[in-house]
Amino acid sequence: MKKLIVSPAPHVHSDRTTKSLMRDVLIALAPSLLVSIYFFGFSAVKLVAIGVIACCLVEYLIQKYILKTKTTIGDYSAAVTGCLLALNLPPNAPWWLVAVGAIFAIGVVKMSFGGLGQNIFNPAIAGRVFLLISFPVLMTDWTIPASWFDNVNSLDAVSSATPLAAAKEAIANGTPLSEVPAYGDLTWKQMFFFKVGGSAGEVSALALILGFIYLLVRKVIKPTIPVVIIATVAIMSGIFNAIDPQSYTGPLFNICTGGVLLGSIFMATDYVTSPMTTKGQIIFAFGIGVITVLIRYFGSYPEGVSFAILIMNCAVPLINKYCKPRRFGEAK
Repeated sequence: MKKLIVSPAPHVHSDRTTKSLMRDVLIALAPSLLVSIYFFGFSAVKLVAIGVIACCLVEYLIQKYILKTKTTIGDYSAAVTGCLLALNLPPNAPWWLVAVGAIFAIGVVKMSFGGLGQNIFNPAIAGRVFLLISFPVLMTDWTIPASWFDNVNSLDAVSSATPLAAAKEAIANGTPLSEVPAYGDLTWKQMFFFKVGGSAGEVSALALILGFIYLLVRKVIKPTIPVVIIATVAIMSGIFNAIDPQSYTGPLFNICTGGVLLGSIFMATDYVTSPMTTKGQIIFAFGIGVITVLIRYFGSYPEGVSFAILIMNCAVPLINKYCKPRRFGEAK
């Protein structure tokens, strides 16, 4: 008689591994990275290189010498965190700032909870918020380093406020938005294709959308979370803008500037820190969109995506419990 082997779920097998999924995410980030290199030159390369190396090194050292377990840097998850963290920083951020963010993202947010699959917060977003709170001056210094492709000395730099920050400051001072160059002079083509001002990975909405399409084609993510976040931001900002266009920025401006696209596509869709069911993902994404708009309009910070994602990360266990699917055969 043959031995009957009983194993726990899941029983569905797939050739997709963590390594292949993370590799696809890195490929999807490539367009944004290339655009960032075009605008910011060596600074963008430095940020990403230090972010990836620091995150991998911190994870390796913790697993090797503290947890004394098998190292997992080969699954590329630490590399993805390092790349996302770097693309969420100002392009002129000093190297040590990236390293500090990597130590917090991997050492505190990821490994202290047990590693990949057990962290409750997205490490890259948490690392960015930690740096923003700890080093607010450096994290809001939007001096743009000269690109390799500019006909200027490589030491030259251009000082530029982000469109979100300029609009926020104008509203606080009672200046109509139509009189703010960083808002009124931006055409839809500039906002969609490129805008200089913001984090290294926020330069081109088109580059981020290309990465989104790649992830959808590869079936790495589903469109639910990004689409609901973007739709919520668009609808809410559209309503406010229709009521008072001189005090509230419009839908296209809110979607194409800041971190809405980067956050919704690459960080809110994180498997570990997002809900499991479609219903739960809709609630999760709707919450991110609402909180983002409220922080942008009424909060102290011009940007609210990072805080919104972290806040909704906290709610994921509750959302999963509320949206738990009915067991097979369970009575209604």
